[in-house]
Amino acid sequence: MKVEILGKGCEKCRMLEKRVKEVIKELGREDVEIVEVKDVVKIMKRGVMITPALAVDGEIKIAGRVPSKEEIKGLLKK
Repeated sequence: MKVEILGKGCEKCRMLEKRVKEVIKELGREDVEIVEVKDVVKIMKRGVMITPALAVDGEIKIAGRVPSKEEIKGLLKK
């Protein structure tokens, strides 16, 4: 599984990354690759206008907010 965090590195982007890493650890998911996408052009080409955004296996799942850990767990359990 590939999880992408899209954002330029703002506070919310860092919070999203931290939560994703915590959830991965809690779930014991060693098969998850985390990729940071900080290039604004690449982010916009994906249709994201407000960051942070979270993509799972190439599909944008959340944009413009930091989801709860429970919401992230739901996305990573699928």
